[in-house]
Amino acid sequence: MSTTPTLGWIGLGIMGAPMCGHLIAAGHAMTVHTRSKVPEALTTAGARTAPSAEAVAAASDIVFLMLPDTPDVERVLFGEHGVAAGLKPGSLVVDMSSISPMATKDYVARIQALGSDYLDAPVSGGEVGAKAASLTIMVGGSEAAFARAEPLLKLMGKNITHVGGSGDGQTTKVANQIIVALNIAAVAEALVFAAKAGADPAKVRQALMGGFASSRILEVHGERMIKRTFNPGFRIGLHQKDLNLALQGAKALGVALPGTANAAQLMQVCAANGLAEADHSALVKALELMAAHEIG
Repeated sequence: MSTTPTLGWIGLGIMGAPMCGHLIAAGHAMTVHTRSKVPEALTTAGARTAPSAEAVAAASDIVFLMLPDTPDVERVLFGEHGVAAGLKPGSLVVDMSSISPMATKDYVARIQALGSDYLDAPVSGGEVGAKAASLTIMVGGSEAAFARAEPLLKLMGKNITHVGGSGDGQTTKVANQIIVALNIAAVAEALVFAAKAGADPAKVRQALMGGFASSRILEVHGERMIKRTFNPGFRIGLHQKDLNLALQGAKALGVALPGTANAAQLMQVCAANGLAEADHSALVKALELMAAHEIG
């Protein structure tokens, strides 16, 4: 295998395209495949397109995935003309999607049985972080596999942590999504309460930013709630998926997650009212419906 690995990328959505672009910009040979059209900016920069995930794997030492959900990853890995069919011995698969930790452990075993290795490396930071190469990346897998991938991950993110073994990266991402969802719900409840009581929610937010209630969610998502800027960002539909992973895992582990269940229900209200494609800060609309009062 060459000193400088050849790379492959599958999944070029709003996150995957800029992340892949950073690797190409650093001079890495890249073969790509996606279900929709490959962005012209990537082919202009030097990306080679492939007709299938299998072809990407056959051309690459390290294959990155950035896909929406667990079934998508399984299909791309093990479906017809999938990655598993094209992997060379000694290859590495790096799944940067946010999917089930339990399914991930199964995928790891199946890829390792083919003589290759696997990292689960989901990210946090959204489209802004993907474009700025400032993502937080949470990695599960062996030390050796992490050492191979770390220089590449540093081209896409700023806070990169090898959390532990296989599946631990996905577990960390689920924990991240629990915290984010509950914080969004808390900010939304506070601003709806303040607005319904007759206070100016913008000034309430400004005051809270200087106290113990201050947070990144209050800063960014609170402003979106007040200004009604709900274009994603990170879609409610995707956050619903992540909270469902949390609740499924909690059921399997015998753990109660009451706050997570409540946040999932608020997002379901939004989705039922046509907001699945809106930014997750639009969770406030579920509370506004119940209060019969909009904050902005």
